[in-house]
Amino acid sequence: MLLSFRNTIFICLLMLWSSVTRSQITISGTVLDSGRVNYVENVRVVSTGGLFALTDSLGRYTILVMESDSISFYYKNKPTQKFPVKQIADPAKFDISLHVPVKGKYHVMNEVVVFSKTHKQDSLENRETYADVFNYKKPGLSTSITPGGMVGADLDELINIFRFRRNKRLKSFQQRLETEEQEKYIDYRFSRVFVKRITGLTGPTLDSFMVWYRPDYMFTKYSDEITFNEYILKAYYQFQKIAFVPEAKKD
Repeated sequence: MLLSFRNTIFICLLMLWSSVTRSQITISGTVLDSGRVNYVENVRVVSTGGLFALTDSLGRYTILVMESDSISFYYKNKPTQKFPVKQIADPAKFDISLHVPVKGKYHVMNEVVVFSKTHKQDSLENRETYADVFNYKKPGLSTSITPGGMVGADLDELINIFRFRRNKRLKSFQQRLETEEQEKYIDYRFSRVFVKRITGLTGPTLDSFMVWYRPDYMFTKYSDEITFNEYILKAYYQFQKIAFVPEAKKD
C-alpha cells in the first residue's frame, strides 16, 4: 500500500515536471546600442519568473522563461519596458537596441582622404597589364569571314589548338595571377595593422597569429565588416588559450 502511494506521488511529480518543462521557452538574441552598430555588454536580462542572464562581449544572451513571463533589459540599473514572452515572434532571435550610445570595439570613422592607391585600383591595373592572360580561354574551332564574304575556319585558332605547351603555360600563368590576386586581397583585409588594432598583439606573437588564423579567400571576400571583425576577435580568444598569451593592452 505504501509502495503504491509512493509510486502515485512520483508519477504526479513527474507529470507536473513534464508540464512545466513543456511550457518553458528559451529566449536568445543580441543587444545593440542606439545606432545598432555596437554590441552592449553586461546588460541584465530579467524575467518576471525570477531568472536572469547577462549579455557577453558580443551582446548575446540566452534566458529560460515560462510562456506566461515577461522579460526586460537593465543597463546601468535602468530598465526597458517589459516584453511579454507570448508576443515574441522569434524566441531564437529576439534582438533589441537600447536608447543609449555605446563606444564599441569597432566604430565608423569620419571621412578620411587617402592619396595612395586602393586595393581595387591595384587589382584593376594588374588586370589591364595582363589582360591577355586573364582573358585567356582554351582554344577551340571558330569561323571567320574572308574579304570575299566566304565563311571559313579561323586559322589562328586552329593553329593554337595544337600549341599544347603554349596553352598549358598560359593556363598555368592565368591561375597563378588569380591566386596572387586572391592572396593580395586577403593581405588587404587581414593586415597586420588591422589585426593589431583589434587584438593588441605585437612582435613574434602577432606573427604567429597572422599565420595560424589567416582566413581563406572565400570567407574574406563574402564576409561583411562585423562578421570579419568578430572572426578575428574569436580567433584571438582561442589563441590566448592555445599560446598562453596574456591579454594585450589595446592602443
